[in-house]
Amino acid sequence: MARHRIFGTSFASIYPLYLAKVERKGRTRQDVDTVISWLTGYDAAGLERVIETEVDLETFFAEAPAMNPDVSLITGVICGIRVEEIEDPLMQQIRYMDKLVDEVARGKKMTSILRGGGADAAVAS
Repeated sequence: MARHRIFGTSFASIYPLYLAKVERKGRTRQDVDTVISWLTGYDAAGLERVIETEVDLETFFAEAPAMNPDVSLITGVICGIRVEEIEDPLMQQIRYMDKLVDEVARGKKMTSILRGGGADAAVAS
């Protein structure tokens, strides 16, 4: 099976797209950082490092400090596909991140986006 080209895309190249998407809807970089941190365990310094070093998405998720154990609570459709039914683990992680950012942009409450988590999920500054 051929490797999907998104796996080689740098996190640094999609991060500004996430920011633009949520900022158009009145949300902030902190909101994006919070959901990415909740999902992956990266803190603020870790996110800056992966942006500066332009790691690809495969490396971004492989080196994630701690994928959230509640990741299976992320359900719904992204790009016309149910995230819970994606078979490739890396593609599923990428789509989970997309789904969380979409929820931020749609204005969902942060406690809902973080599947009930909250204060302990904030990005360390």
